Amino acid sequence: MEVSTRAVLTAVLAAVMAVTSYVVGLPELDGTGELPIVVAASLLALAIAVGWPLLLGLPNVLGSGVVIAIGGVGAVFAVAGTRGAPWLRELPIVVALAVLLAFVNELARQDGRARLVDSVSGTVTGVLVAASAAGWLAAERSVGGTALVVSGAAALAVAAATSAAPLGAWLGGVVTTGAGVATGAAVGILMADFPRAVGPVLGLAMGVLVAALHALFDRLPALRRRLAAFTVVVLPVALSGILVYVVGRVLVT
Repeated sequence: MEVSTRAVLTAVLAAVMAVTSYVVGLPELDGTGELPIVVAASLLALAIAVGWPLLLGLPNVLGSGVVIAIGGVGAVFAVAGTRGAPWLRELPIVVALAVLLAFVNELARQDGRARLVDSVSGTVTGVLVAASAAGWLAAERSVGGTALVVSGAAALAVAAATSAAPLGAWLGGVVTTGAGVATGAAVGILMADFPRAVGPVLGLAMGVLVAALHALFDRLPALRRRLAAFTVVVLPVALSGILVYVVGRVLVT
């Protein structure tokens, strides 16, 4: 999958998150509750689970994928079931249980447990990435939740689209980050009752994330495999959930 195709697909997924949050925030659709965000975050976690073991070349693809799926979707439902802030207070329990499950997965292997350290560390990292998708739901529940999610997702979409431009490593990173900052600032201005400093900070975080992941994964041979490439498409969107929540937690009162 070409880098431009991955960038466009990432931008589309981020835009879907923005639209989903905006729709959930409409007064006339209050009856839908948080279900659209829960479903979207769960799908992000499952997408990471499917392709992450292939992306990293882990020796036990099926076992690692199951552990990552349980940890990621479990994190989303743990946040969904939490009543009262802080919204991520149950997340460490889910991640800890998923780490234990990663070791159980290794004990169940019948292949001589080759590359044991790679398998455990790769699986646990995948759990953390998948669990980050739960941050979208936590951000939606935070003060100024819809504005927070829409600003972050819009900045991510524009930064991802900009990263497709063939500008070279350093210039491309600067342009991608600048596009994220500009978009975050612009969307933040349009959102009512939203602190003006939050949009640019969100945009900066999204731009740096996209530029860093682009530099990290662009030349991996594993990207020739469709599922691994799709994981790289989903990765910035999943990781951004926790970033958006943290920025909102610190800057929005």
